[in-house]
Amino acid sequence: MRTDEFDFLLPERLIAQHPPERRGASRLLHVHGIQLEDRLFADLPALVRQHDVLVFNDTRVLKARLFGAKASGGKIEVMVERVLGEHEVLAQVRASKPPKPDSQLLLADVVPVTVLGREGEFYRLRFDSGENVLALLERYGQLPLPPYITHTAGAEDEERYQTVFAQQPGAVAAPTAGLHFDEAMLATLHAQGAQLAYVTLHVGAGTFQPVRAEHVHEHVMHSERYTIPQATLDAVRAARMQGGRVIAVGTTSLRALESAVINGELRAGEGETRIFITPGYQFKVVDVLLTNFHLPKSTLLMLVSAFGGMDEMRAAYRHAVENEYRFFSYGDAMLIERKS
Repeated sequence: MRTDEFDFLLPERLIAQHPPERRGASRLLHVHGIQLEDRLFADLPALVRQHDVLVFNDTRVLKARLFGAKASGGKIEVMVERVLGEHEVLAQVRASKPPKPDSQLLLADVVPVTVLGREGEFYRLRFDSGENVLALLERYGQLPLPPYITHTAGAEDEERYQTVFAQQPGAVAAPTAGLHFDEAMLATLHAQGAQLAYVTLHVGAGTFQPVRAEHVHEHVMHSERYTIPQATLDAVRAARMQGGRVIAVGTTSLRALESAVINGELRAGEGETRIFITPGYQFKVVDVLLTNFHLPKSTLLMLVSAFGGMDEMRAAYRHAVENEYRFFSYGDAMLIERKS
């Protein structure tokens, strides 16, 4: 399968640069087979059934971008990819010359850092002040907006590029399907008999990387850490027993659920996933997917094409462009019924 089969033309004006005025004010494209229905996100409760379980990703976005200098005085930019412990991280480092192992950095003029070495495309860094790295990022870091959002993160982004149910710090990108939900919507879904459950998958910067290989199978997938709580496993089992569906809120929730299937059964616990879902994949857990519109030639566009069907997704994206839906992180949503 060729990567260019997942390309499409997107007018730049359709890339949402800011969130809607309020959470939940987006549009919703309901895709069930070849049928496309233009709705509002506020209509979601009408499309969720009693006994369905909605599975959300409760990761919290770190203020992962820091600026500083090497001991030589050269300017650097650090983008934390993963927190490894109280004092160490994996990070991308942008500099005119790559920093050497055991060299010193000074971030935000006050945070001393030692370069421990290189691990693939990332650097292993140690924060030397003695304070927990999460506290340091919160105090000195900046929110890492996606590369297609052109403005610098401000107060609006610090609130709106974070879900209302974010709990577990560790992501460098938001699970964007969850951004549409406010507390009132969650309460409405619960009141009508749907279960709300949570997984954690810390989204890495690799989520924005296009597939550059000519053929899809040549792409090397990035790794992400996930956790499936026992309560979520119980909620999925209860939904199945009562005839409900599993609705993944976002591709990250879907990837966590599908990654946690061992010998045909969903298991609770923690794990590392490089799952790369492309057309032909047999889904084991998720029946319905709520997601935003994704980048051309991206692994996430391949995932939704596997879920909803290649031809169906081409038609849905063509419809979305023609009807000027808003795209990407701050954009509109799709509710996709799985192609059987």
